[in-house]
Amino acid sequence: MSNLPVTIQFSTLDELDQVSSELMKLGRDIPVWLFDGHMGAGKTTLIKALCRYLSVTSHVQSPTFSLVNEYAAGKNTIYHFDFYRIKDETEALDMGVEEYFDSGSYCFVEWPGKIESLWPAKYLHLNLRAEESGTRILEVSKA
Repeated sequence: MSNLPVTIQFSTLDELDQVSSELMKLGRDIPVWLFDGHMGAGKTTLIKALCRYLSVTSHVQSPTFSLVNEYAAGKNTIYHFDFYRIKDETEALDMGVEEYFDSGSYCFVEWPGKIESLWPAKYLHLNLRAEESGTRILEVSKA
């Protein structure tokens, strides 16, 4: 694995395939990825690009109301969470988030701060921010 933390900058959607490739090199063996960033920073767009890289052919969208979406990627499954609307961690526990995290499948989590005490011991943390210029700054670290 490459040294972490690392900062990746990109400005256009055309760069997301390369960004996805680099992220997979950094976090290939880490199933739980936590995506932080303000509303509109591009978390869902980045997750869509990662899913495309992982050969998901179905429509990828934020699971804002369902809390989790499941995508087939060949013989693998990817889980995409959005905890923006939960009121407390009990909701995440009730839906079985710990079992998802323990599954070994990729779990891409938006708004992970809402469930901070439930984070697994090992995860990839991605903090995405948008600059006024349109450039996106992605800071990647691991625990």
